[in-house]
Amino acid sequence: MTPLTSPLVRRPLRLHIPTDPNPSRLMRPLAAALAISALALLPVPSVPPAAPVLTPPMGWNSWNHFACDVSDSLIRGTADAMVLSGMRDAGYRYVVIDDCWQVARAADGTIVADSARFPHGIRALADYVHSKGLLFGIYTDAGTKTCQGRPGTLGHEVQDARTYAGWGVDYVKEDWCNAGGLDAPTQYRMFRDALRATGRPIVLSICEWGSNQPWEWAPQVGNLWRTTDDIADSWGSMLGNLDQSAQHASVAGPGHWNDPDMLEVGNGGMTDAEYRAHMSLWAIQAAPLIAGNDLRTMSDSTRTILTNAEVIAVDQDSLGAQGYLVWTDGPSLQVWARKLSGGARAVALLNRADTAARITAWFSRTGIRADSARVRDLWLHQDIGTFRGQYADTVPAHAVRMLRLTPVSSR
Repeated sequence: MTPLTSPLVRRPLRLHIPTDPNPSRLMRPLAAALAISALALLPVPSVPPAAPVLTPPMGWNSWNHFACDVSDSLIRGTADAMVLSGMRDAGYRYVVIDDCWQVARAADGTIVADSARFPHGIRALADYVHSKGLLFGIYTDAGTKTCQGRPGTLGHEVQDARTYAGWGVDYVKEDWCNAGGLDAPTQYRMFRDALRATGRPIVLSICEWGSNQPWEWAPQVGNLWRTTDDIADSWGSMLGNLDQSAQHASVAGPGHWNDPDMLEVGNGGMTDAEYRAHMSLWAIQAAPLIAGNDLRTMSDSTRTILTNAEVIAVDQDSLGAQGYLVWTDGPSLQVWARKLSGGARAVALLNRADTAARITAWFSRTGIRADSARVRDLWLHQDIGTFRGQYADTVPAHAVRMLRLTPVSSR
């Protein structure tokens, strides 16, 4: 997010990433009276703990589609939709409220939720999410205020961690607005320690947009860390985040993941082919798959993209190796590859150009040390055949061919 002086984007823009303005990010004025409650010392509710983050987290976050327009009914409806749509069974687990759920602090410093938008309180909402077999996440900021001007966690790290644990929170996203003069590694370690001290397993999502080289320190601090500025719902922005996050592939692995930001699939700014490319490339990168659309009203095509079991299996592969660019022909035609457990490779033939083009994946460049490989198309769900040395295909404009290559003979 960005400070309140720039309501169209979440943070000050950096010129190295293409970004589209998004009017939906306009901040709402505070609408509710304050509900004062002291929850810092609530006991941790008896719910299943968050699983170890040995594969990239999967879930949903409110920001990309709803910005500040969050409420109890939205989160409950989203949890329901995650179950009914098959997303939960596909692996999506976390339901995360982003900014604007909080309005003030009580006299004792306890963070206070907006009582008009969350009339039953956050703990009751977390209980509802848990009752659906899902996990619950919440948002805060390391600075004095959040990006939309709500209370930040600075000076309240231990108190907020206890409050969140008492509410049954399983995942916390911590932003970096209004943090001038602070040291990012120090502040995020402080909050990590506060979360650990609660005794509740809570995923820490570091969101300082790559400003402080998190790939150098965040693997020892959080479970995932943003490597980019906010994504926008456009082809150019998605590719910009891909390129930036790809620079840090070597530091990702089980329990600690580069985060090129949430998915925009289904928000309307790209074609289905572009959204399939978005989903494919995030899977190649071993990126968190955090949906950001309206799950309650999504189309069948959006649901099909988000729940593609074969693409998700690539993202969630137990080896945890992030993929990388292995070949490029100019700026537009590329081959990306990711090593999978068992020796196979996931490969994306990416056409960034405005016209269709033929792209060749040479097996040796993908890391396969075999004469031949079986090729399967993960979007068509079809075995294409066995090929020797290479596989080539014509890829439409702004699209991918997502493949699984399985070696069949050794040299």
